[in-house]
Amino acid sequence: MREVLLFITDGFSDWEASYATAEINKPSTGYCVKTIAVDAEPKTSMGGLRVLPDYSLPTYVPNEDTAMLIIPGGTGWREKHNQQACVLVDFCFSQAIPVAAICDATTFLGRYGYLDQHKHTSNSLVSLQEAAPDYKGEQLYIEAQSVRDRDVITANGTAAVEFTKHILDLLEVYQGESLEEWYSFFKHGLYQGTV
Repeated sequence: MREVLLFITDGFSDWEASYATAEINKPSTGYCVKTIAVDAEPKTSMGGLRVLPDYSLPTYVPNEDTAMLIIPGGTGWREKHNQQACVLVDFCFSQAIPVAAICDATTFLGRYGYLDQHKHTSNSLVSLQEAAPDYKGEQLYIEAQSVRDRDVITANGTAAVEFTKHILDLLEVYQGESLEEWYSFFKHGLYQGTV
């Protein structure tokens, strides 16, 4: 089975990648989700979930057969030690391995120039410019929930379902009508309204 890597940090936004990982990790897809972090220590998500990484950067041997790298947002992307993730992102870009980032993880990508050549979105252009002073991709910024440009997917923090739709389509987990049905179900629900 091909691996989809989920990069986790302390304070990662667990819900932002959960729709995607739940679908990707189904046995019928041919994929399995593995977590990776800057070290082997357990990481605690914003929701209090404690996750022991499958891989740590110092011992991980990059694999060109990796299907995708997913980077959820969260409070950890402004911490210096998490910037080591560039090593893995560099490898993915060099091997045309898709990278999907949401919320503050898009700021991380913007900070290091990964968005300068791809159409993309983030929480807002202003917040991206403020948090990533070397960012030069303004002309490619799109005000959208989620944007896919070739092998790069970006989304804002309110777009977990749209983000997942792009991921599932790129990985061919769902496509066409089945993808639209999945999206409609999770975006709009079984019933409209609340009581």
